[in-house]
Amino acid sequence: MANIDLSRIRSNIQGLNILHSLRTVNNELATHQLRLGTGQRINSAGDDPAGMTIATKLRSRYRMLSAVYDNIGQAKNMMSVAEGGLLNMSDILVTMNEKLIAAASDSLGSEERNAIVRQLVQQVAELQDIAGQTEFNGVSLLDSAQSFNFQTGPDSQTVWQTSSFAPDALGMVNMLALLETDVIDSANYQTYRDEVDAAMSAVSNGLTAIGSLMNRMTTKEDAISVARINTEAAFSRIFNADMAVEQMEVTKYTILQQTSLAMLAQANLNGQSLLMLFQ
Repeated sequence: MANIDLSRIRSNIQGLNILHSLRTVNNELATHQLRLGTGQRINSAGDDPAGMTIATKLRSRYRMLSAVYDNIGQAKNMMSVAEGGLLNMSDILVTMNEKLIAAASDSLGSEERNAIVRQLVQQVAELQDIAGQTEFNGVSLLDSAQSFNFQTGPDSQTVWQTSSFAPDALGMVNMLALLETDVIDSANYQTYRDEVDAAMSAVSNGLTAIGSLMNRMTTKEDAISVARINTEAAFSRIFNADMAVEQMEVTKYTILQQTSLAMLAQANLNGQSLLMLFQ
């Protein structure tokens, strides 16, 4: 800071020093007021170049993790649709098994057995419908072998391998050939039961595979959620303003601004003391 010489009035050194200080105070005050107005500690790259670079990377990371989190949720929804279809198929197969056991007993008459056969024919048709109509976003899930790749990490994927659960793929040859005029009794019921049991086993295995993968997805979802929160916390500490600190800084620089203005006014009057030499 320049030395003050009150005897030289063509340059108001004291006033210039105070003016420089006032401008510095005004700049600092404006910076902290802007932070209070925006809630951001970094409002331009010049505020903190290194911090801006780090914060940008953290923000990008957070958004990638958010996309991954959404992907996992969509994948679970997709598998839930397939799970619902398989659960319905399992219920139907259990009912079919029950009816086959009932039809094997000679305590039933021909009319009752005919009713059971008619029900079984319709249930096989319903199994076919469920396998063909269970889909997600226009993609069939239960009537063909497919491989789905889910992006469950910024740089990793999880694969879901499906198979066909249509009656023909489940080996239900005799059940598919069953007509409403056919008869099921103690002599032939076991042939049909074997097919239903095999189909139940395949459906049960499909449910186990989906359930296991969904549990894995839930674990991934929890891990991604924690990582996303921590990434946002790191970003916030670097990029966002501490409002309490900024308010204290505004108060400090407001006081300095007022005192600087008062001292500048006083410095502008100091030169008048030299008029006493001319009296």
